Amino acid sequence: MAERSAEVSSAEGRGEAPGRARLEGRRILVVGGGQEEHGLEDPPIGNGRAMSILFGREGAAVAVADINEAAAEATAERVRAEGAPAEVLVADASDEPASAAMFEGAAAALGGLDGVVMNLGIGAGFAIRGTSAEDWDKVMGVNVRSHFLGCKSALATMNEGAIVLLGSVAAREVMPWPAYAASKAALESLCRQAAVEGAPRIRTNLLHPGLIDTSLGRLASEASPLRDQVRIPAARQGTGWEIAYGALFLLSGESSYMTGQTLIVDGGLTIGPRAG
Repeated sequence: MAERSAEVSSAEGRGEAPGRARLEGRRILVVGGGQEEHGLEDPPIGNGRAMSILFGREGAAVAVADINEAAAEATAERVRAEGAPAEVLVADASDEPASAAMFEGAAAALGGLDGVVMNLGIGAGFAIRGTSAEDWDKVMGVNVRSHFLGCKSALATMNEGAIVLLGSVAAREVMPWPAYAASKAALESLCRQAAVEGAPRIRTNLLHPGLIDTSLGRLASEASPLRDQVRIPAARQGTGWEIAYGALFLLSGESSYMTGQTLIVDGGLTIGPRAG
C-alpha cells in the first residue's frame, strides 16, 4: 500500500538537510508558492511551499506568487527565515494581463529572473460521464493556460535561465479525473515547444510527481480511497520536499545539458508492479 510519508529516511526528504549553495545568486519566481491546507489540522508541506523554502536555503532570492495572498506571505516568511530575500505577488496566473504583470513585478523586485517554476494544478469532475464541459474548461484554464502564459512571459522576461513546469504522472496513467490527466499530458508538448523556442539561453523541463503526501493529495484520497492503496516500489508516498529537490536540480547548473525533458519523481509508481 502507498503509506503516507511519515517514515522518510533521508534528511532531504524530510526537509532537514542544510543548503549547499546550489542556487547562489539566482532569482527565482515560484508561481503557486502558497499552500491550501484544505481544513487539515496538521497539513504536510505542499510542493510550492517546499520549493520556495528550499530555493531560499540554497541561496536564491525568491518571488512567491499565488492567488491567495495570505498563503503566499506565509511561505515568504519561511523563506526569509532561511536568510533569503522573499517577495510576494498576488495574481491569477490564468489571466493574461495578470500573468504578464506578475512576471514584470517579480523581475522588478528581484532585479531580474533566472528561474521560473509553474506549480499550478486543479481537478474537477469524476470519470468522463461525470465531467461537465464547464469542469473541463476550468481545469484546462488553470492547468494548461497558466503554464502557457507563464512560458510566454518567462521567454520574454529572462535573458537566460531555466523554466520548470509541474505536471503529474497522471499524464501517463488512466485516472478517474480525465480533465486533470489530459491537462497534465498537454504540458509535455508545451515543454518541448518552450525548450525549442528558448534554446540555447533558456532551458525548459517538466517535473512529473507521483503520489505525494500533500494537503491536496489527502483530499484526493478522501474522494478516491483507492489512492492510498496503490502499490509503490518505494513503499510510501513522496513528500513535497522530494519534489522540491527535483525542481532544484532542474533549475540548477547541474542540469545544464537538459532541456525539453520530463523528470519523473514517483518512487517507482509508473514502473509497477501494480498487484501481488
